[in-house]
Amino acid sequence: MRLAFFSPLPPARSGIADYSEALLGTLSRLVSVEVFSSAAAAFDPAQFDTALFHIGNNGHHDFVYEAALQYPGVVVMHESNLHHLIADLTIKRGDWEGYLTECEYNGGPGARAFAERVRRLEIGPDYEGVAMTRRVLESARGLVVHSRFVEQEMRGAGYSGPIAVIPHGAWVPEGDRNGYRERLGLDARVPLIGIFGFLKPYKRITESLRAFRRLIRVHPDARLILVGESHPEFQIAPMLRSMGLSAYARLLEFQPIEDFVGYLSACDIVLNLRYPTVGESSGTLLRSLGLGKAVLVSDLGSFREFPDDVCLKVPVGAGEEDLIFEYLNLLVSRPEVAAELGAHARAYVARECSWDVVARRYAQFLECVAEGREYCQDAAASPLEPALEPPNEPAPREKLEGLTEYLRGWAADDQSRGYVETHRSRLERTLEITPPGGPGDRILEMGAYMQITPALKSKLGYGEVRGCYYGPAGRVDHRTVTSAEGEPFECAIDHFDAEKDCFPYPDNHYATVLCCELLEHLTHDPMHMMAEIHRILKPGGHLVLTTPNAASLRAINAILEGYHPGFFSAYIRPSAAGEVEARHSREYAPREIRDLLVNSGFEVLRLETGEFREEPHPEFGWVLHLLQQYRLSTDLRGDGIYTVGRKIGPIRERYPSWLYA
Repeated sequence: MRLAFFSPLPPARSGIADYSEALLGTLSRLVSVEVFSSAAAAFDPAQFDTALFHIGNNGHHDFVYEAALQYPGVVVMHESNLHHLIADLTIKRGDWEGYLTECEYNGGPGARAFAERVRRLEIGPDYEGVAMTRRVLESARGLVVHSRFVEQEMRGAGYSGPIAVIPHGAWVPEGDRNGYRERLGLDARVPLIGIFGFLKPYKRITESLRAFRRLIRVHPDARLILVGESHPEFQIAPMLRSMGLSAYARLLEFQPIEDFVGYLSACDIVLNLRYPTVGESSGTLLRSLGLGKAVLVSDLGSFREFPDDVCLKVPVGAGEEDLIFEYLNLLVSRPEVAAELGAHARAYVARECSWDVVARRYAQFLECVAEGREYCQDAAASPLEPALEPPNEPAPREKLEGLTEYLRGWAADDQSRGYVETHRSRLERTLEITPPGGPGDRILEMGAYMQITPALKSKLGYGEVRGCYYGPAGRVDHRTVTSAEGEPFECAIDHFDAEKDCFPYPDNHYATVLCCELLEHLTHDPMHMMAEIHRILKPGGHLVLTTPNAASLRAINAILEGYHPGFFSAYIRPSAAGEVEARHSREYAPREIRDLLVNSGFEVLRLETGEFREEPHPEFGWVLHLLQQYRLSTDLRGDGIYTVGRKIGPIRERYPSWLYA
């Protein structure tokens, strides 16, 4: 499908500009998109199947609104009121007659009479009473909204066409909490509360400051930051001085998005309150939830639709200030409650509001509108790619009983037995997480040493087991081994360079590929290997990848003690024959492995860490305490990374910037 995409983009100071930029990153992989981000861009509707118009209630969207009226398509109503936008299109251009006409068209003679008073400067525009959406709703072939609240508003305004309720996409960023606290001169233990975005009265800032003033009487170490562009008629700095908060609160004004997210990450609690509301969603709220922050929202409009365990809801009106104070006091007094609320928030938006899910829903709705088909809201989360087989579950524990003795039984000599003993935990865990196969399934073990290779057939049930190893392309070794119990096993081992050569297998050939303790040896192009693994796996096929963890407790302990953090950073002595085994080139952290799989067209079904040996490490307890003190994650700190990915779509990025300079 060919899509024309109308929206402001950064550096426009618009949350919708940031939203559109993020959406384009995923939507452009599903449909052919051309972006129109200014009024100057020439547009030929005959070149497109449909157009998508992102309309917000400010002057940044004037060209989008005008194009939506001229070239009917799908309109994204980011809120249910466009009065500010229409005022920009008329009053600010000196077109008072146009403003009067629009008010009458939307609200009848009474609205026009009110507008006449506005023209005489007797009163301000009726921004709340007359929504000014009639013209765009009459021209729209379909609507996208972010909440049931706005859907109801649009139906109430008379729109009868197709509507898709698509959640606002969520950023799940990784912020530098302690780095930005250092900028603020705060240590890790200071309770920090933040208010972000355009600092307007409707964000309940006065009520929040009063509640915060009560909080510091109980918690004098608490601090507050306000980050965003100030409203010219709502001066915050004098308010802070008059309330005696200058020593406790800091106004940081507008910040570039990198610093905006950095200051968000520095906070423990975020206030995202607002009244009145016209159904708008909040990119700041989604970023806060994605960062795992404890968030307070107003209990109305679209915010009411968030689950109760994701954010705390504050009713507007009598008792509002009291409840803000009580919630702040709870979250500051019991940081474990704030941490649990934040964990629920992060998990929720990652599951329900990821940009992948949002983009798929957009693509499905746009195709339905363009083709005149009915849109099914309940089925809209399914992927656009061909149907995949259901994910295989790990093999039952009873089938894997006796693994230790089984693996020992295939060790041919003392060296092999020593290797199995040293790496027993890793080998067993690898088999436990590998999805089982059937007689018609093929599995490839990369870097096959034959320690677990027989188990892929006898324990996991694969009909065809093949191995590969580094060597001259085209060479094939046929290995035959016999266990201590007399069980024979045969396997072909193909040789090639995983970073350079085309793997000698057809497309969509394997159900599962094992890439265990190999990634860290690659020296120059790991994405070549990932792309080839992706190619030879069938749709829905699995990649099992294990590698040392560069972010383990052991690694942190080593570097803080002044040593190299690598699990295996030593050079290798040549053997008597002069051969040198490959050493570790680059070790990875768990989040990098997640990104590696996602960049390579996989969804991550499992990402965990564990030990290579089942041994306690009490000497690393101080590192754990240090992480906890600075509110850093203590998850995924084992020595080895164990992950399972599932092929769900094409390669997303051949040279991801985090991996390639």
